This record gives sequence, structure tokens and C-alpha cells, in this order.
Amino acid sequence: MTTMSLPLAFLIGDQSPMELFSNGGPIMWPILLLSFVAMTVVVERLLFIFKENGNHEPEVVSRMLENVEKGNFEGALQIGKKSNDAIARILVYTLTNKDYSMSNAFVRASSNELNRFQQGMATLDTAITAAPLLGLLGTVTGMMRTFGALGSGNIAESAGKITGGVAEALIATCCGLFIAICCLLPYNYLNARTEQAKQEIGDASHALEIYLAKSGAHADS
Repeated sequence: MTTMSLPLAFLIGDQSPMELFSNGGPIMWPILLLSFVAMTVVVERLLFIFKENGNHEPEVVSRMLENVEKGNFEGALQIGKKSNDAIARILVYTLTNKDYSMSNAFVRASSNELNRFQQGMATLDTAITAAPLLGLLGTVTGMMRTFGALGSGNIAESAGKITGGVAEALIATCCGLFIAICCLLPYNYLNARTEQAKQEIGDASHALEIYLAKSGAHADS
């Protein structure tokens, strides 16, 4: 047995993963489904964040704001339209609709971008909450089987049912906690990245207001 397989062997003993799943009882099926859904969301969200990090171009936003300060709105738009940066897209939409309602345009564009960051977060939150509860449900059903076997009178003949009930309880609890822990780490990271996006959008809003005021001052002088 290789060194890499020792931790796994310690956890599952002589059982194969399929045997472990089977011994976990019927509650393992919703746990398995929940794990697939959660892992799919985690992978999709992490790929999204990596893509957004790659598209992050603060220098483009700075150049746009410099053009806004000079009153060159068309130049700012031309720079922003070439970028995939989220802040640049917000500024492009805002400047495009500045003659109608700049504040509403900024809020609408900001909401659209933040919704992209928050997609899937409710699913992950549900998985983190539901997985331990499903594990707890498996614990209850397993212990019910155990006490049912104990109540049969002949403990020697019911030894297999007793140990099977205890195994079902422990396996279900372990799997539920494992899924919750695996989801919690990326969930916190994704939450932190969303908060960072909110701060960047807020900073862009304040910067745009300041540079527009400077642009008006330059035009009056």
C-alpha cells in the first residue's frame, strides 16, 4: 500500500468506497446528490472568479476617469468598450446614459455586475446548512436501527444489525460534515471576492462623481 493511500485506508478500513456508501444507508443518496450540486457550483464559481481576475484592468478604469476629468467622454467610452473589466463596463453604461439619469444608470449597471458575482451563493449556503442536517438525519435513522436490533432480545444474533446501524450513523454524519467543510472554504473566499467587488464599485462611484465635478469646473473656467 502506498503512502498516499494510507489516510484513505485509515478512514474507510477494508471497505471499498461503494461498500462505504452502501453501509451509510438510504440517506447517502440525497447526500451524494447534494455533493454533486455543491461541487458543480464551486467549480463554476471559481472559474468565473479566475476569469474576472484575468479581466481586471484598473489602469483602464484610471484612463477612463482621466478622460472624464478632461470632459472627453467619447474618449473614455472608446477606452472602456475595449475592456472586459467589470468596473469599465459599469462606467461605459453610465457614461452612455449620462444624459438621461447617470445615477440610475450606475446603480443598474452595478447591480447587474454584482448579481454575476453572487450567482450560486445561495446554493452553496444551502449545501453548507443541509449537508450536516442530512448527516444528522442519517445518525438518527442509524441509531433507530441499532436500538431496534437491541430490542429484539437476542443480541448475539442481532450483532450485525447493531454494528450496521452504528456504521450508518457514523458514515452519514462524516459525509455530511465533510461536504459542509469542503463547501465552506470556497464559500468564504467567494464572499470575500464579492465584498471586494462591492468596494471597487463604490470607489469607482465616488471617483466618477469627483472627476465629473472637476470636468464641470474646468468647463466653467
